[in-house]
Amino acid sequence: MSKSKSNQTPMTTKAVARIQSSEAKASGGQVSSKGFAARAARAAANNNKNG
Repeated sequence: MSKSKSNQTPMTTKAVARIQSSEAKASGGQVSSKGFAARAARAAANNNKNG
């Protein structure tokens, strides 16, 4: 079952900053390149490139 992209909020760079900040605080200043924050950053970059 796939989700429709039309009713999803696009990832923004402000949201990515909040996610990265939260992840860094929770892990002693480190942000994983394979974690959710990295995936969010890639999504925001794709949104900016396509929009």
